[in-house]
Order: sequence, then structure tokens, then C-alpha cells
Amino acid sequence: MKIAVLGTGGGGRAHAAKLLELGHEVTVGTRDSQVTLGRTQPDFMGIEPFGQWLADYPGIELRNFAVAAEDAELVINGIDGYHAVDVLSGIAEHLAGKILMDYAVPFVHNPERAHPWPTPWGVMPALDPVDHDSLGERIQRALPEAKVVKACVTQEQETVVDPGSVGGGDHTMFVAGEDAEAKQQVIALLRSYGWEDVLDLGPIVCSRGMEMYSHLHSAIGFAVGGRFGIKVVR
Repeated sequence: MKIAVLGTGGGGRAHAAKLLELGHEVTVGTRDSQVTLGRTQPDFMGIEPFGQWLADYPGIELRNFAVAAEDAELVINGIDGYHAVDVLSGIAEHLAGKILMDYAVPFVHNPERAHPWPTPWGVMPALDPVDHDSLGERIQRALPEAKVVKACVTQEQETVVDPGSVGGGDHTMFVAGEDAEAKQQVIALLRSYGWEDVLDLGPIVCSRGMEMYSHLHSAIGFAVGGRFGIKVVR
């Protein structure tokens, strides 16, 4: 399958590498491919420049967002949550009729807070939107002809593509969206990653719960000192 991964951060790289390993035709989308390849310094998270990473994956192509999405059968959104709606709206014609698996969280970094939550890497980001709306819903409203499936929000993407690395894979992944067939195709992709327990939460409004969970996920991660999974016990 031709799959586009939008975003060149650590999460996008994890998906792209796994998809290539699984035999898919993978394109990574970025705002300006020449600018991305021209970077020589690690990003603010300390991740190596994309060009250095890409050299180890010659089967992956880098294109601008529109070209990457236009040629894809399925699109994975890993664009920073603060910019995702604007960027995706700008390439809406290339996403019409396609499945868009969205794992972005609407973080607002370095927020002004009367009572900040200090973390090992700075102040905990705020969420915007939160409670009354979600990024997943905003993306679906902005792209009415796309089939948005919220997924992979409750894990680091390195765990998403390798669930067996935590607890032997005995933990739960969640999906939500309006299109039942699109959700089944995303679930099939997740199963190819190794997920055995995938829970369909229902319509896209359930993105609110998945996105708001991000702060609890961070708190648990700080407490256990590493990656972990959550399991829904029926």
C-alpha cells in the first residue's frame, strides 16, 4: 500500500520505518523538503536531523505535504497538533475520500500558567482544544470528505509500532471515528504492527478522551520511569 506519513518528528519516523519494514511504499511529508534536508542540528527534542535519519532508510521518499498526500492510499498525521488543522486544510483536496489516521495531540508548549506543572523537560504543555472539543473533531470538520480515524494517541509512537516491547504486547490500543470501514482498515494496520487488543471507542467525539488522557500518560511515565502500556480489563 502507498502510505504517506505527514511529519518528520520521532513519531513520524517510527511509523515510516515500520511501514517500510512491512513492505509498504512510504512517503514522508514535510512543509519544505529542501529546508528539512538542509537542517544540520538536532531539533528541540534532541532528535537528529531528518536527513541523517533518512540516509538509513533509502526506501523512504521525502516530499512536501501536498505531494505526499496526493499519491497516498492512506495518510498518517503526525503534524504538531498546534499546526495540524491549518496544514491539513491547505491540502484538503489531496485527502478527500482517503483514510487519515490522526495521532496528534493539541499541545500548546510553554503555556502561561498561574500554577505550572514542572516536568523533567520544562512546563507541561496545555491542551487546546480540551473538554468541549478535540483536535480529531476539528480535523474531521475541516476535512469533511476525509475519513478521519483517531488512533495511537495513548502511547509513544515507538510503542505503537512495536507493542511487544512493553509487557509482551498485552495492552490496549484505542480508535475512534465516524466511518466504520475506515476504522477497520486502521485496525488492520495496527494488527500488522502487532496489536492484539484494539478497542473501538465509537465516534470521533471520543477523541476528546484520548487526547485528554495525555496528561495522565505523562504522569504515569514520570512515576514508572519509562514506557508502559494500559490494559482495559473486561
